[in-house]
Amino acid sequence: MTVGSMPWDRPAPERAGLPSAWSLFPEELAALGCPGSALETFRRLHRPWTWKDGAPDLGSGIRRWLEGVADLRLPRIVEQQPSADGATKLALDLADGKRIEAVHMPRKVRNPRVTYCLSSQVGCAMGCTFCATGSMGILRNLQPGEILGQVLAVMAELGPDRGHLLTLVFMGMGEPLHNLEHLHRAIRLMGHPAGLGIGMGRITVSTSGLVSGIEKLAKLEPRPMLALSLNATTDEARSRTMPVNRVWDLARLRQALDAWGLKRGEKLTFEYVLLAGENDTEADAERLAAWLGDLRRGHNLNLIPMNEHDASSFRQPGEARVQAFSDWLKARGCFVTVRRSRGRDVQGACGQLVKGKDLHERRISHG
Repeated sequence: MTVGSMPWDRPAPERAGLPSAWSLFPEELAALGCPGSALETFRRLHRPWTWKDGAPDLGSGIRRWLEGVADLRLPRIVEQQPSADGATKLALDLADGKRIEAVHMPRKVRNPRVTYCLSSQVGCAMGCTFCATGSMGILRNLQPGEILGQVLAVMAELGPDRGHLLTLVFMGMGEPLHNLEHLHRAIRLMGHPAGLGIGMGRITVSTSGLVSGIEKLAKLEPRPMLALSLNATTDEARSRTMPVNRVWDLARLRQALDAWGLKRGEKLTFEYVLLAGENDTEADAERLAAWLGDLRRGHNLNLIPMNEHDASSFRQPGEARVQAFSDWLKARGCFVTVRRSRGRDVQGACGQLVKGKDLHERRISHG
């Protein structure tokens, strides 16, 4: 049975106004009148390795009750594009016909951990000029049940078979901090010990620099790991490629990081997409190291050669320039990793996620 095509599926109009079953905590299931143990019902809903025939093994009584109080639809996997490097790009249809993408990335070592790259919105409002998703504009936020539903649907289809084997990165479609309320509820659900039980150290939320969201996330509990997509070293250059910088410049962004309040053992991740002729000079490396300051040691700086796509004219630098940029940063005390994005051959790498159908429809609607 295809994941997301549940045996109790009903037409959408019958479910209008019902909360997603996947967005409810045990105490909320109990408040809705769950017969039997609400904690056990939550456990059966949120652990795909216990499902049968692609659906939670709930029993007929619980299933009938849930049909009346909640929406049981999951995002439905409709396309799988395997990459030569072992990653798989996935397209998932939502209940309203919108489509998102996720990427399943098994580790290339014996340890069976798997990383999922997940979406938080349909499209993105940030307009970064090197990112394919930005060319879509924003269609809508994902609901908590849809965010978590990506994980459950992909897990049921491709594994792994336990939550503790998962690492989740919100680096897919959308600006996660534009949808912080729904995202954080989904993260809390993912971490529930009766569900997937994923620790916050294995969930990373990447932002383009939405300072208001960073400051709100800093105060939330539980708090996932933070990644910042930086990509330029002057306000002029960053505003040119990342419009968010016109509201919150580099100095204000650094102020938000200083106020983050690092916990014991917590590390920040910085992402720097290398664009040929735009941000890859030795002067850029000098400024980047200076901006990082005391964060250049003990935290992760990922250099990402531009993953090219038709929605942008930017190109990746040659390998010699990538290595030189890395060496310039290391000479200034930075902890640097050159990240070779997975799924590039199927347009599933960082900055490449975009649904052609949604983009086509949006262009038509705008004339």
